[in-house]
Amino acid sequence: MELNVSGASPVAVSETVFNRPYSEALVHQVVTAYRNAGRAGTKRQKSRSDLSGTTKKFKKQKGGGARHGDYRAPIFVGGGVAFAARPRSFAQKVNRKMYRGAMQAILSELVRQDRLTVVGSFDLTEAKTKSFVSKLGEIGVTKGLIVSEEVSQNVYLASRNIVGVDVVDVHGMDPVSLVDADKVVLTLGAVKKIEEWLA
Repeated sequence: MELNVSGASPVAVSETVFNRPYSEALVHQVVTAYRNAGRAGTKRQKSRSDLSGTTKKFKKQKGGGARHGDYRAPIFVGGGVAFAARPRSFAQKVNRKMYRGAMQAILSELVRQDRLTVVGSFDLTEAKTKSFVSKLGEIGVTKGLIVSEEVSQNVYLASRNIVGVDVVDVHGMDPVSLVDADKVVLTLGAVKKIEEWLA
């Protein structure tokens, strides 16, 4: 298949990478696993067994209403938390084949939805935000994800002040940023690297 290139002739690309059928279940699983991997999982609450204080029974068993052993029970103010949270890992196993398949499906869907734009290159002669915005205007993009084979210092400095625009290289590209982006802009060099990685 071919992808249109802004300001140049179309480029032939791999059908496997840019024309794969969309699998919602696979993409959902990989995106969820990626997000979960970023969770700290350090939350910890005290249950009744973690609290200090006497364990003495504070009233007689019968005749006083509800039966209680001590004041550390969850229903009392200052008592322990019922089903208290403990530190844990949220990591989900995703093998390499699944991850690559999900990336192929996302890129293919971006092409079908006309959310993916290919440009010859994306570089600036000076680190000016105004120049960067002008460059985006030339390709008809106001916000989104810019993926280049290598992010230059000028592009990085010029883009970091713009809300809704992220600039990454191919290795920094992830399923969550691709799914969330309104528009994805790939350079020709990035397209070749993506094909080498995913084909």
